[in-house]
Amino acid sequence: MNSKKLTSFILAAMVLGIVCGYFVHSYGVGTAFPAQYVNYVSILTDVFLRLIKMIIAPLVFSTLVVGIAKMGDASTIGRVGLKTFAWFISMSLVSLLLGLVMVNLLQPGVGVDLVLPEIAASTGLNKSGLNLPEFVRHIFPTSIFDAMAKNEILQIVVFAVFFGVGAAGMGTRADEFIRNLDMLSHIMLRITTAVMKLAPIAVFSAVSSVIAENGVSILMTYGKFMLSFYAAIAVLWVVIILISSLVLKNRTWSLVKMLREPALLAFTTASSEAAYPMTLERVERFGCKNKIASFVLPVGYSFNLDGSMMYCTFAAIFIAQVYGIEMALSQQLLMLLVLMITSKGIAGVPRASLVVIAATLSQFNLPEAGVLLILGVDHFLDMARSATNVLGNGLATAVISKWEGELEG
Repeated sequence: MNSKKLTSFILAAMVLGIVCGYFVHSYGVGTAFPAQYVNYVSILTDVFLRLIKMIIAPLVFSTLVVGIAKMGDASTIGRVGLKTFAWFISMSLVSLLLGLVMVNLLQPGVGVDLVLPEIAASTGLNKSGLNLPEFVRHIFPTSIFDAMAKNEILQIVVFAVFFGVGAAGMGTRADEFIRNLDMLSHIMLRITTAVMKLAPIAVFSAVSSVIAENGVSILMTYGKFMLSFYAAIAVLWVVIILISSLVLKNRTWSLVKMLREPALLAFTTASSEAAYPMTLERVERFGCKNKIASFVLPVGYSFNLDGSMMYCTFAAIFIAQVYGIEMALSQQLLMLLVLMITSKGIAGVPRASLVVIAATLSQFNLPEAGVLLILGVDHFLDMARSATNVLGNGLATAVISKWEGELEG
């Protein structure tokens, strides 16, 4: 299935999912049918995401070890790492700051008619693991097998970096092993191609399940907030593309077009992880060398979540607006700096963005219960966040490749 056909099938599946979900929700009111429908149909999405997760650990490990071994020496790895983190930190600040600017300009929480949760209401979110010492400990795996079993990408990256440096130090004695790992990465990409044929089915399942459970009325209720956030995301896309074009010049748009399919897959499944293998394949097709792409991309999935970071500032200030709490500019800027640190703990935390927001609200004496306001529409917002994360990481990979003189074409 070529990329244009896959895109068409995914879009058709999304439309069909909306229609089907609407009818299930409308004609199943007062019955157990919508819940039963969601319970069974969501199996298709779960199976697809499990198949993707099955691929990710061996793919990240094999491509990263091969890439680092090809870099040859520790100084090259250090230089690439330094450039990568400099880009990620810069784009994190841009995303957070733009979220702050847009939420103050659009003011989605002012004048909305919503039933506010009690300030003391519990969110049910676990924030205990969201602190700097715990995050630093979490980076380092106790066992590579445990990290792979849990799909802890950051831990796999850490082990693969050590393994790759060790393999590079072995010289020609490790050549055969590196060739075998290179073959493993190509096998995993072939499996990815086969799994992607199931993407339209997973998209139909995901979209119809959400609409069947919540109905389209929830979109009307939170219309102002959602439209404001999507407008902010659109501005973020423009900013990311413009900044990237300073390095990539006239090739930027061709990469954006190549990233349409993985971004669409991330959007419809609300999972940037689901699009990882396809994103890796697209940036390499664009001309990024494997040794750069296999390092930057998996690290970016932990440290460069542009859409998720924008959402953190946007949602936190939205909640303050809804409750009529005025925040001084100095407080908002301090919140931005706090989020700059806490958002790095997003990797590996369930409902990560909501956990980060809840933890930040409590630090600034804002009602944590406000998270309950956005809980119902979080899936629809997660769709935009996930697509943005894919775009940001794809462009970041190309930029670092260009800086290193490793971009072909």
